[in-house]
Amino acid sequence: MTETILITISLVCLVASLIPFVPCASGSIRAFDFGRLQVLTLSMVALLASLVAEIWLWDDWTTVGIVAIAMAAVAAAIQLSHILPFTPIWPVEAVRFEGDETTVPTLSLLACNVKQGNRDYQRVIDLVKETNPDIAVFMETDKGWADALRPVLSDYRHLMEQPQENSYGMIFATRFEMEDAKVQFLLNEEVPSITGILKLSSGRKARILAIHPEPPVPARDTLGRDAEILVAARVARDETLPIVITGDLNDVAWSRTTRRFQRLSGLLDPRQGRGLFNSFHAEYPIVRWPLDHIFHSGDFQLLEIDRKPSVGSDHFPMYYRFALDGNKAKETPPPPSEEDIEDADEAISVEKNRDRRPAGTDWED
Repeated sequence: MTETILITISLVCLVASLIPFVPCASGSIRAFDFGRLQVLTLSMVALLASLVAEIWLWDDWTTVGIVAIAMAAVAAAIQLSHILPFTPIWPVEAVRFEGDETTVPTLSLLACNVKQGNRDYQRVIDLVKETNPDIAVFMETDKGWADALRPVLSDYRHLMEQPQENSYGMIFATRFEMEDAKVQFLLNEEVPSITGILKLSSGRKARILAIHPEPPVPARDTLGRDAEILVAARVARDETLPIVITGDLNDVAWSRTTRRFQRLSGLLDPRQGRGLFNSFHAEYPIVRWPLDHIFHSGDFQLLEIDRKPSVGSDHFPMYYRFALDGNKAKETPPPPSEEDIEDADEAISVEKNRDRRPAGTDWED
């Protein structure tokens, strides 16, 4: 019985680790990108239990036990290969600013998916007051959220509201002067993004783009999400100014799409070499992964990255501070391959020519 349990767990872990290698955009396949920490934990438990059983419980090494150990070890190795870059043992990608902050322009940013059905407005208001960010981005904002947040954002120089009742509403506020500020719909007329050019304290300029692509669901493909992320990569690639892209990307940091986004955009991930900063799910500690992101060009250097306490949403808010040092980062993502470019072009083309509602519009009904 023990052997059967251990080999079954090891097999499940191995299969769950191999499925993401399938080159398919089905949500049921892509969902296996998310739970890598959980599969790693289960794989390690199965591996250690199998080793203990082989050494101390059974008289000799059994074929079943060896197979269970091998499968669990392979599963753990696959998961570690994805997770280790987001731990402190890995080299950082975005360098930390070590100079005098008063000599360079800086920006602080609060990104918060409030969850449309969450009505704990005061906790979000208190967070804005506590962090006092230069830029605040709120996602899943309907009219109720827009009305609630407007007073605390009243002293921001620019306030852009796009409240929607379909879980894709967005609010953007900044203390900086702003040019070319606009709400745009990159691929789907129901999924907004907000962009503009910030004029920082020194007069230097930087572009910001806030996005919130569709969530993956098992019953449909993930092309809506993937294509919007890749459109954002194109924006970054073509931008001559320093740029920051942030938001709830509904994708994990180690996924194929996010890695491709980095290669196409050339942007850096400040989590690499520092930590996972799991931002979802705020209510269930055993089911968490990094969904809320910020990527930036090499002109920026990191001052601070922090996951803030829960505000009643299923996402934790994320807070960031950067210095615009002007010295380009030495470490950059590898350049895109021809396959990256072709696959991105195909995904964007397919999604542009489809007329369908985004996933999750009825989740708050």
